[in-house]
Amino acid sequence: MKQTQTKIAVITGAGSGIGRAVTVELARSGWSVALAGRRTEALQETARLALGEAAAPDDPDAAAEVLTVRTDVSQPEDVAALFAAARDRFGRVDLLFNNAGTFGPGGVPLEELPYEAWRHVVDTNLNGAFLCAQAAFRQMKEQDPQGGRIINNGSISAHAPRPRSIAYTATKHALTGLTKSVSLDGRPYSIACGQIDIGNAATDMTARMSTGTLQANGELAVEPVMDVADVARTVRHMAELPLEANMQFATVLATTMPFIGRG
Repeated sequence: MKQTQTKIAVITGAGSGIGRAVTVELARSGWSVALAGRRTEALQETARLALGEAAAPDDPDAAAEVLTVRTDVSQPEDVAALFAAARDRFGRVDLLFNNAGTFGPGGVPLEELPYEAWRHVVDTNLNGAFLCAQAAFRQMKEQDPQGGRIINNGSISAHAPRPRSIAYTATKHALTGLTKSVSLDGRPYSIACGQIDIGNAATDMTARMSTGTLQANGELAVEPVMDVADVARTVRHMAELPLEANMQFATVLATTMPFIGRG
């Protein structure tokens, strides 16, 4: 087990999109990161990008490092192995960015959504988030010095749904309850928990925004997107607050996306 003065982050869903952008941003700021995801090759590519951007501190013992751990967050044994690997490599965990998620099959009417598709979204977005939060909580409670921070990746859908998105929307609403409960239960142990709700960051998941996505009135409309790097900078700001301060909820979205008001 290596003891280090470098801050240590565990990032789920790190193989692409928001998880990859946050990894690179934290590494650029000197964090060491344990990357979790289902695709080993994608994690390795994120690690390569992160190491290329990693800060070069004056103290060689504080150099940022990257660990990759293939993880299915819906599987308790995978999550236990992820946090054991992070603890064995780095000695502690200062941050969990609970980011792994899936939208599920898009455009499927509620009455036609297969139960297996519903279950997959719930297992990934909600059960996986719980398992990772629980494992991080245990580690942060036990370590010395005690404490740490958990940031859950919510969504604009935690406030307002899109058409034909019942599984995704339900899990993101549930994630808000998870955030509040972890925040409350973490108080005695210096464990802060917040949530970032993101709207239309430019990733593979939002590629359909450029060609048109279903609106509440039944029309298809192209929606504006924002640079995913802006999300990453917001996460880093939340992560680097002192534990005496917490950004409970943050919403970052493309300025002109149809969310506030009626479009």
